[in-house]
Amino acid sequence: MINNFEQLLTKVKEKKNKTVIIAAAHSSSAIDAAIMAKKKNIADSILVGDEPFISKYIQENFPEFANSFVIINTGDDLELAAAESVKAIHDGKADILQKGKCPTATLIKAVLDKNKGLRKGANLSDILVYEHPEKLILMSDGGINLYPGIDEKISIINNAVKVSHALDNPKPKVALLAAVEVVNSKMPATVDANFIKEKYMKDQITDCIVDGPLAFDCAINKMAAEAKGINSEVAGDADILIVPNIEAGNIFGKSITYYCKFRVAHIVMGAKVPILITSRVDNAETKMLSIALGVLSAQ
Repeated sequence: MINNFEQLLTKVKEKKNKTVIIAAAHSSSAIDAAIMAKKKNIADSILVGDEPFISKYIQENFPEFANSFVIINTGDDLELAAAESVKAIHDGKADILQKGKCPTATLIKAVLDKNKGLRKGANLSDILVYEHPEKLILMSDGGINLYPGIDEKISIINNAVKVSHALDNPKPKVALLAAVEVVNSKMPATVDANFIKEKYMKDQITDCIVDGPLAFDCAINKMAAEAKGINSEVAGDADILIVPNIEAGNIFGKSITYYCKFRVAHIVMGAKVPILITSRVDNAETKMLSIALGVLSAQ
């Protein structure tokens, strides 16, 4: 099992190179990430956006890479950059779609276009992977689904499990997070978790181990689980954390990034190709690690 990002990078270097297309690549961190991925022999990149800015930035900061990238000039038109990037995926020019300067909503709108998008029937969901000192832990969904119902949460689980499998974890432990471990009709997260666990017990969710509702402490800390008398394969050792709604996921993700200083990577699954929607304020390393995660998940 891949337990940290260094192991992830090593594994990716063993794979055949994939091509990432970056929508609205005219930002320093997006270009820096493409350069890092190129240097580490992780992936090639196609840069879509304001060609004069992109070329000037590379020439001034990385002159040795001045002729290393295909650039598609769409100026500063973010919607056009997103549309051209999706078209390049359809044309077989790239394997992974990455957000550059354009907002997530703009990119996802192009992805979900009924005629020209990248839908394949499944629900999209965002998976955050963070580097805990003990192992890589996945959290979903803090970026796409607002208030998912049971069916959407099952899709969220399935998408996260695919990423976990790509990280060489054949049977990830999935914790359905809530504030408490008992079902309370006034707390929808506990009710949903109970329904989902019942579906898992009926083999309607496979290739993982599911339990919930579990409070966060019991999901990740064995002593907390034992103190509360919880006997579970998942409790205290969760590999995947499923949050009840986007607010919980968004706050959780930013807390571990800004307070805990854990290294993170993001990936959206459920479309024809992996989609990388790192924040515009994420640094180049986070975007490069997300590219590596995308390459592994695209195999």
